[in-house]
Amino acid sequence: MFSRRNFLTAAVGVAAATGLAACAKEDDSASDTAGGSGSKALVLGFSQVGSESGWRSANTDSVKEAAKTAGYTLKFSDAQQKQENQISAIRSYITQGVDVIAFSPVVVTGWDAVLKEAKAKKIPVVLTDRSVETSDESLYVTLVGSDFTDEGRRAAKILEKVLAKAGKTGAVKIAQLEGTTGAAPAIERAKGFKEVMDADHADDWKIVVSQTGDFTRAGGKQVMAAFLQSNPDIDVLFAHNDDMGIGAIQAIEAAGKKPGKDILIVTVDGVKDGFIAMSEGKINAIVECNPLLGPQLMEVVQKVKNGETVERWIKTEEGDFMQDQAAAALPTRKY
Repeated sequence: MFSRRNFLTAAVGVAAATGLAACAKEDDSASDTAGGSGSKALVLGFSQVGSESGWRSANTDSVKEAAKTAGYTLKFSDAQQKQENQISAIRSYITQGVDVIAFSPVVVTGWDAVLKEAKAKKIPVVLTDRSVETSDESLYVTLVGSDFTDEGRRAAKILEKVLAKAGKTGAVKIAQLEGTTGAAPAIERAKGFKEVMDADHADDWKIVVSQTGDFTRAGGKQVMAAFLQSNPDIDVLFAHNDDMGIGAIQAIEAAGKKPGKDILIVTVDGVKDGFIAMSEGKINAIVECNPLLGPQLMEVVQKVKNGETVERWIKTEEGDFMQDQAAAALPTRKY
């Protein structure tokens, strides 16, 4: 297992390169040749989901900064949450003959064709953050990311503590704000939460309403407002990310209720704005999903380029936080 704290320190030479993925925003980042050696830089093509949340922005910054530190030429594309844009970007990287392709998949399915094209050109593919479902697992080398199912389980377990601290007993009505439909974190966080709920709380917990908010604040606010119209007696909100939770807080306050008190809130991510909301008592607990994957990704990319064996799945380090930890945790957050 690689630690997120293990940064690459040796730089390799860099040569500038350009490229464009149809329908997606793309930029190329390069640095000067290291040590005057004149050696060619490793070229990494990276396709990002989009910029839908604070987590995603932190993840993008981490990848760009780590590539610069490593001395790689980075070809970066923002898919704007559209799978067709991401596929176009990957095909562009294949045409350009990059050394390694990495991407965070918008959704789980629909990747076999483009991954087969990369394999045919002998370009290794590394998944970041999210997994895919494929008929042939040899189409990608490894996944650098989090255990989303376990995050869902941890959200349910920390909700037990939140309920106990609030003195809430008996039946619990839960609203769930899901992530983007078909995306691995949305599927797996819901699965993990339900596993614990069904095993330990079949008689007292019930998800009364569940809908996607697309991992955005606007989506969280809109969907939560609708939840409160149809289910005004909700006890708990489980949001698949902080941004949807923050949007939901706005809807809860607009309805004249107190987030964190009238409606207990558990979210996933641990971005700065989430911790601010928790320090204000508006979010009760957060399950961390670490976005700082850049250093791990660059270490893996170098190993893959060198033909070294890497683990099939490389997990990030994570933690859980409650309101009474927020003030101490906030100053240490880098994202």
